[in-house]
Amino acid sequence: MSPATAVLGGALVLAMIFGAVASRSSFCIMGAISDARNMGDRDRLRMWLLAAAVAMVGANLMHLAGWIDLSQSVYQRPVVPWLSLLLGGTLFGVGMTLAGGCPNKNLIRLGGGSLRALVVLVFLAVSAYMTLKGLFAHWRATYLDRFTIDLSAMGLENQGLASILAKATGLPHVQALLACVAVIGIGLLLLVFRDRQFRSQPGMAASATVLGLLVAAGWYLTGHIGHAENPDTLEIVYFATNTRTLESFSFVAPTAYSLELLMLWTDRSLHATFGIVSVTGVMLGSLVVALATRSFRLEGFASLQDLQFHIAGAVLMGFGGVTALGCTVGQGLSGLSALAPGSLIAVAGIVCGSVATMKWMERA
Repeated sequence: MSPATAVLGGALVLAMIFGAVASRSSFCIMGAISDARNMGDRDRLRMWLLAAAVAMVGANLMHLAGWIDLSQSVYQRPVVPWLSLLLGGTLFGVGMTLAGGCPNKNLIRLGGGSLRALVVLVFLAVSAYMTLKGLFAHWRATYLDRFTIDLSAMGLENQGLASILAKATGLPHVQALLACVAVIGIGLLLLVFRDRQFRSQPGMAASATVLGLLVAAGWYLTGHIGHAENPDTLEIVYFATNTRTLESFSFVAPTAYSLELLMLWTDRSLHATFGIVSVTGVMLGSLVVALATRSFRLEGFASLQDLQFHIAGAVLMGFGGVTALGCTVGQGLSGLSALAPGSLIAVAGIVCGSVATMKWMERA
């Protein structure tokens, strides 16, 4: 089996499990923010933190073992486009709130029969593609991406927290990475499990753990199994990824690439990738759950205003997700698992944008 085939097959399996578990456990980061703000219920927020902690520990232990090299991921590039991350994250947070959920949630809803989710994903894909290669890309590159912090000028090879700590303290990189993983990982676990109510719901903890392990498995799949010699060029490359390096789950740009592949199916230069297959897999995993539980239902928009909000939200998510280099899963799980400060900026923007939009919608 070729490395590309292994990556694509593995992506389908991992994504189907991700979609099924997220569907059954109601895992939703926008829902977590909404629950915490509106009802004081932080259970789903703790699910998010637990999934991020598990993914972080798993990914960085594999990095220490030499199985993967997280410093090669897009999240740890030494140049930090801080304005793109912050503004993109904020617009994504606004968009996901208007659209009633992030791309992952809409993929899950589509598997359950939601035609609203289909409309959201199509508009998101078009907007994301325009931000990658079209009109929006010109705006992004001209007005946002030029505002950066170049950490390489400070002697850093990447923006990983361990590299920053090692530079600041003189610790060897391995010790700095172990310190970061231990402090952040233990801190998140204490924050999650100090709540008695959450401890009384083992199903939520188990679901979050599985989702975190799936994110770590995505890194292993693309960064180890898919890292092999290209028989045509004899170079060591990363097979079947859109970024040409190791990846884990993210759903904005892959949704755009999925639409591109469907529209240009006969173009032999286009191929399925980890991200494209992941988009399909999450939807299929949700579909399996919906059929098994007999909850599959076709649903549309409640009103014209509902349609307007969803389309506007989809466009903002497409632009914001590409500009911020990821979504609630791409930055909120995969990026955080790579211990990238840029991901913290993007996630802060997502949370602030979502909370601000919730306040606005309450007053509207």
